[in-house]
Amino acid sequence: MTTALPPRPGPDPTGLTVEQFHHLGELGLFEGRRASLINGVVIEEGPMNPPHAIAGTKTEDLIRDVFGRGWHVRVQKPLVVGQTTDPEPDVAVVRGRPGDYAAHPTTADLVIEISDTSLAHDTTTKAELYAAAGIADYWVLDVVGRQLHVFRDPVPLPQGLGATAYRTHLTFGTADSVSPLAVPAAAVSVSDLLP
Repeated sequence: MTTALPPRPGPDPTGLTVEQFHHLGELGLFEGRRASLINGVVIEEGPMNPPHAIAGTKTEDLIRDVFGRGWHVRVQKPLVVGQTTDPEPDVAVVRGRPGDYAAHPTTADLVIEISDTSLAHDTTTKAELYAAAGIADYWVLDVVGRQLHVFRDPVPLPQGLGATAYRTHLTFGTADSVSPLAVPAAAVSVSDLLP
């Protein structure tokens, strides 16, 4: 769902910038709402249902344990992947500690989106955004289908398209485990992430 915002003076083919989006947030425009900025457009997700919340908490806890010290697990916080894009992923793992960042991170070693009603959006639009940002390891936890989609190897598409996509898209079921690229010795069981 797209939220209508107050008009800005003059023509603006690109929509809002991340800076403008954050300023509107500081003014309280998005208070109590789940808003993100995708290609200059404010996207508002509906209320979080219990399966999404449970999967989010389980994923956050497990990923924090898997990565350990030296990594910061950010939950539904800004990840500025472009001048007009701040998707605020469900889970993003960045190097270091929270105090190491004077500004919001622009990259992560792992991004995870929890999908119960947004699978098509998460596996297309968001996958393209994260690939373009060079996120090497992007996971989509499909709560309804009880699968984990793993996207890797971001590469530019043929010249002239001006886009980047993931070369690898693997799908894992509840009996499977997967290792994050940044911690290959660790194994994450898909069933441990699901509600």
